[in-house]
Amino acid sequence: MGVTDPAGPVMDRDEVDRALARLGQEHEAIETSLLALQDHAGRRLLEGAELTGVTKERWIATEASITLLWTYFDAYTDALRTAREIRSRRRWSSREDLVELTELLRGESVTVAGSAAATANAPTLNGVSGKLSERFSLSALVDRMNELYAAGLDMVVAADAVWSALPARIDLLAAELQRTRQLAHSVGVRPGEHPAGDDLERITRTLTKLREEVVSDPLAYWVPAQGSSAPGGGRPDTTVYDREARALEEVRREIEAVLTVRQDAEKRLVRLRDVLSRADRTLAEARTARGEVLAKIAATEVPVVSGPPTVLQEQLATAAEYRRQAQWHRLSPLLESLEQRAEDELLRARESLTAVTAPLAVRAELRGRLDAYKAKVARHGLAEDPLLVERYEKARRMLWSAPCDLRVAEQAVLRYQQAAAEALAAPRVPEQQSGSQDVRGESS
Repeated sequence: MGVTDPAGPVMDRDEVDRALARLGQEHEAIETSLLALQDHAGRRLLEGAELTGVTKERWIATEASITLLWTYFDAYTDALRTAREIRSRRRWSSREDLVELTELLRGESVTVAGSAAATANAPTLNGVSGKLSERFSLSALVDRMNELYAAGLDMVVAADAVWSALPARIDLLAAELQRTRQLAHSVGVRPGEHPAGDDLERITRTLTKLREEVVSDPLAYWVPAQGSSAPGGGRPDTTVYDREARALEEVRREIEAVLTVRQDAEKRLVRLRDVLSRADRTLAEARTARGEVLAKIAATEVPVVSGPPTVLQEQLATAAEYRRQAQWHRLSPLLESLEQRAEDELLRARESLTAVTAPLAVRAELRGRLDAYKAKVARHGLAEDPLLVERYEKARRMLWSAPCDLRVAEQAVLRYQQAAAEALAAPRVPEQQSGSQDVRGESS
């Protein structure tokens, strides 16, 4: 068996010309990409920044990769220039020229000398490092440059995306934070005195630290896109920023609530005094009504009416003092608590009055029922019925006497109702026929 040339069959002139044209286009595209990477705003920022963490580690490797890229490109340029010079020697290339061009264009004809500065931190093909020189075919060299370019561009684009997104947003949030701090200070919300003041201090520290980390280590806040191989695929990680933005919004709403208290404090205090005054009057009415019930109603339990709670009046005085001293951050929660408790107290007073006067309501209902049945009986011509008259008078005496025994009176009303119902249900006899029967009965 003969030895096979690693470059393959010798290329003819047309194949050489086509290969040179293609390599020329690739050379132009690679040069354009390298110049764009060189001028990329993210790369310039990375060169001038004081980096830390993962960004510093990756930038060291990326810088070495970019240096190695230019070394590879220079070697590629030299090889392409040499090939063009050989092709331009003659219009019709000789056999020897074609053999040389075939070796140059297809074989591992490009030797790239490594250097400590260029290759110490840069990745190499197949993970091999530490070589003083490497040999490539032009196509393998293009693949290698594409690989290094994609890795370098991915790092530069990711860092630039984080720097473009987060620092400006953090600065805007910091400005909003400063306005909120000034507003909080104007209403007495300060660290150590109000939880919202402590929250503002914590948000300030977190945003300051976040900005420092984003500027020095942007890749720590980069989330690569899953399954994407395109350079720069991913998004900035805004988790910390979003959390602090929500926290600031909550604090801002709380400060606005305190401001509202400052504007409406007097009106709310007047309304509180009115609610508590109505509760006191209702309780006083309930106590008076209890005495009346005890005097008019017998054999029933009447609940005791408690006095107004003095603690609410004391807290109301404290709220007024807070307003005089412009301690709005203290007044806000106290007013909210007092408003709820005052409404509860008014409801309790009304329930006490209802419970105390319940026996009088029962007596009034029984009186109304008794009179309604009396009117119904009268409409049916039974007003003079002796049994009905007797039971009506008995029930009436019980209901209009003091003290009134409700249980006995209710039974008397029920007996009257029953007698009335029976009388109304009985068949009626005409008065003339009834009189003749009476005469016959007496004659017999």
